[in-house]
Amino acid sequence: MSFAALILTSIGLAMDALAVSVSGGLNLEKANIRKAVKMALTFGIFQAGMPVIGYYAAHSFKSYIEHFDHWIAFGLLVFIGLKMIWEAFHEESVSNKTNHFEIRTLLLLAVATSIDALAVGISFALLDIQILMAVVMIGITTFILSFLGVMIGCRVGCHFSQWADVIGGIILIGIGVNIIFEHMIL
Repeated sequence: MSFAALILTSIGLAMDALAVSVSGGLNLEKANIRKAVKMALTFGIFQAGMPVIGYYAAHSFKSYIEHFDHWIAFGLLVFIGLKMIWEAFHEESVSNKTNHFEIRTLLLLAVATSIDALAVGISFALLDIQILMAVVMIGITTFILSFLGVMIGCRVGCHFSQWADVIGGIILIGIGVNIIFEHMIL
């Protein structure tokens, strides 16, 4: 795999994390570097770690994950997205709003957005790609784009705070539907 192909793969894998990061930033009242770094680091670690798992489990794991990985990601993203939309229209839940930066939600989102990276790791093993360079590139790219996503989402969310949960939920559901769509066509 050429360096250019590796960069494009890294950007492609980071797109879900970028969109979720924008969704998380929509819920912030003001820019918060600490939260942006927390989300970016979590997503970067998961995006870099999943290909390693896929790489080393390639031969025995591939037949199991490829049949339902998209359904897991879809289910997690739609569940969180619908919860956010529901919360937007129920005032009593304001104190219990989905917090993208809470560790449990953040880990669910990190898993949901990095399942495709697991499959990429499997293909890296089959293509005999040097895994270290690939995962470092994937992790760094995801970190940078996720950090920027939180900051962009915050800037936009400050202007649309009443609808931030609805927009964020729609984004997450859209990502989930897109994952299913891609797997059904391919």
